[in-house]
Amino acid sequence: MARAQFQKGQKVWVESVGVWAQVEKVNPVWAKGFDEPVRITYDVGLGREFAGAELQLPAEDRAATAIGDWRILRARNKWQDAADCAHHPFPGSYPVVVTDKADWGGWRVPGAEYDRDPQRIEFQSRLIAAAPDLMDLARELLASVAEAPEDAPPETVRLARRAQTVLRRITDVLAPPHEAARTGPGEAAPPFETEA
Repeated sequence: MARAQFQKGQKVWVESVGVWAQVEKVNPVWAKGFDEPVRITYDVGLGREFAGAELQLPAEDRAATAIGDWRILRARNKWQDAADCAHHPFPGSYPVVVTDKADWGGWRVPGAEYDRDPQRIEFQSRLIAAAPDLMDLARELLASVAEAPEDAPPETVRLARRAQTVLRRITDVLAPPHEAARTGPGEAAPPFETEA
């Protein structure tokens, strides 16, 4: 027998269309002699009904909770002499953002790409290394507004909404409904849902 995997009003990803939608209606299909529906489809306002297998739920990414200490190390550029790259901010080396305690794993850039625009690559490495702190800052902003959104200044509420959108782009991953129910949600952002 079929069981509903989604409920009315729930946000879902429609894989075949490639768009987020909201479940408008749950449609059970009954057959004579059965106590439960034999099939369930979902109307998400896209012109046809979708089976549960065609829809996915947003799920919290568990890897986001253990980010660790990201930092920039300098790697020696073996293919160039320091004299050949005097225009680089740090001649003879390039930045490597490490995301592991053992000083490996993370982000690296090929030497040829670094040579094209060393200033841009240096900026990107600093931005990537600062990402966990920026993520914590966004979470703190959300938490401060979530306590009393009606008391927060309008500009702070607007910034908190932007922070919430950015955090969701980082932490929400798609999962089939049965998998999301089995694993449960990860560390959720504070409940800050107000209409725009």
